[in-house]
Amino acid sequence: MTIPPPLSRLLHSVRLEFIVRQHLLDRLRDRVGRIQSEISQPRHQGEDDDDHGHQQNPALHAASLLPVPCPRIARSGVARVMADVLASRTMTRNSAAVRDVLTLPESLRGRRIVLVGLMGAGKTSIGRRLAARLGLPFLDADAEIELAAGCTIPELFSRYGETYFRDGEKKVIRRLLAGGPAVVAFGGGAFMDPDTRAATRDRAISVWLRCDLPTLVRRVASRENRPLLNNKDHSATLGSLMARRYPIYAEADVIVDCGDEMPEMTTSHVIDALAAYAPPRRLPVVLSSTRYDVVIGDGLLARAGALLAPVLQRKRAVVVSDANVARLHMRTVLDGLGENGFETSTVIVPAGEATKNVDSYLSVVDQLLEARVERRTAVIALGGGVVGDLAGFAAATTLRGLPFVQIPTTLLSQVDSSVGGKTGVNTRRGKNLVGAFYQPKIVLVDTGSLATLPPRELRAGYAEIAKAGLIGDADFFAWCEQHGTAIVNGDRAVQAEAIERACAFKAAVVGDDEREEKPNDGRALLNLGHTFGHALEAEYGYDGALLHGEGVAIGLGLAFRLSEKLGHCSVDDVERVLSHIASVGMASDLRSLNRRFSAATLIGHMRRDKKMRDGALHFVLVHGIGEAFTSGDVPPGAVEELLREEGCAA
Repeated sequence: MTIPPPLSRLLHSVRLEFIVRQHLLDRLRDRVGRIQSEISQPRHQGEDDDDHGHQQNPALHAASLLPVPCPRIARSGVARVMADVLASRTMTRNSAAVRDVLTLPESLRGRRIVLVGLMGAGKTSIGRRLAARLGLPFLDADAEIELAAGCTIPELFSRYGETYFRDGEKKVIRRLLAGGPAVVAFGGGAFMDPDTRAATRDRAISVWLRCDLPTLVRRVASRENRPLLNNKDHSATLGSLMARRYPIYAEADVIVDCGDEMPEMTTSHVIDALAAYAPPRRLPVVLSSTRYDVVIGDGLLARAGALLAPVLQRKRAVVVSDANVARLHMRTVLDGLGENGFETSTVIVPAGEATKNVDSYLSVVDQLLEARVERRTAVIALGGGVVGDLAGFAAATTLRGLPFVQIPTTLLSQVDSSVGGKTGVNTRRGKNLVGAFYQPKIVLVDTGSLATLPPRELRAGYAEIAKAGLIGDADFFAWCEQHGTAIVNGDRAVQAEAIERACAFKAAVVGDDEREEKPNDGRALLNLGHTFGHALEAEYGYDGALLHGEGVAIGLGLAFRLSEKLGHCSVDDVERVLSHIASVGMASDLRSLNRRFSAATLIGHMRRDKKMRDGALHFVLVHGIGEAFTSGDVPPGAVEELLREEGCAA
């Protein structure tokens, strides 16, 4: 007879529960028998408490909560055993049958799983079941604290107060996080400590067991051993704790909502959530002046509060976005910030490159001041390169500098403008002529936001990815030739890898020359294709008819053509670049734009570009793919000749 899947899962859970309980009883009988023998034969100093190495370790006592253990429990061998049982080290030597039940996802292997939540959330009961089903040790932080201190937690609160308890709790948790894979249940207040949260982020995957107030009140109704529930109004106490702690618990990596279902069912929900969890990629940008991470993953907009809270001093932020992006993503970001207790307000600007001007900048600054920002109020740029440059410049100059966060939502901004700290606006004299170097505190790249982009925007962003390989990584450009079509067609995994590799390349270049001060090469190499591209954008008047990435794509082709004309690279390299640009659906030469240009006018735009030095045009040229260099001695006649060959009038 075939057993229906729901019944099969229930029978399997019952079998697991039986194995765990039987194993626990066997171990408890063994421990009680040994204690009875200890009554007549005292233990020698340093001898093991059990055959799994659970010792009365002098180092543990040195890190414990009390100068000496509480005498009532220190005298009780049975109480010591019960503390060990609560810690469940005995439970964790699970049978081979239990170990074979589930395999940990690759992202969790080698890391501890930490359960957090309020009292009554089920951290211990779920933790034991989770450990059994994953074949891992289980550790209960509260039981370990009682073992280390030699007395119960209520006694610790009564004798020494909560502050002293929390200090010792940190020390015990630091030890618990130091080992190999295990399931660890934290006490309700442990995750409130910022150092503990930081250590948990480094060494573990955290899971918040989130319960509503009625569920918690029912579960703790009969508990008399909770120091924070000494008053009779459990609902008011728990409500107050929820208000303070839930915004912090929301920083956990995984959130599982728990109700009145059976513990086995909640355990299954936790396992499903862990199996689905994909840790975001983290790329460090290390500069002489600062350091920050580029965090890359799917669904990060909804997690904005959890990701920003550790890097911002205050939970107050102004989110700057354009009308189009705000309609798509603002609610998600605000909800994510609100879940972590952020106070927020918004500034909305018109969409498009034409917004990136001095008047818009002054308007944003005025709205920030009207919102009464303070020096710890963060400015969050939510949008593409225009919003990032505009909001970043406003953050750099308002009150002489506000914390700045980049949440880029276009492919171009994710791989280029959000990383490196360049901010600014255009003037009628040219692009990005007024601005500042101002680094963000963090960059959140949500690859899911790319699904809302039209194909044209994806192609325009791709030009900056290919540019990274053309400048200094021939292997990456070869990878682009293989995967470029998948990137512009929306393959999420390939997009994430491309973003990470392009950002890593840019981070290395910026780290070596943050403010573009090197006389040759350095950060200026990132302008490959931009001298031509910016001239084209200026000719179009920044009206959106030519996107920045489209101008860069044509500029890359022109830079390679100019390099070949001057004898620096081969025709084969030129053809390879032009062919790849065309293969992803972008124009690769001026003729493709169906517009008549003047060579003199374009060169005039170039002479107003900020890359001019000593009145001379500076170009980024190439010796080949992945071999870019800067040059200040390009003959103007060669540039004009190239443009005429491309169909420009004189």
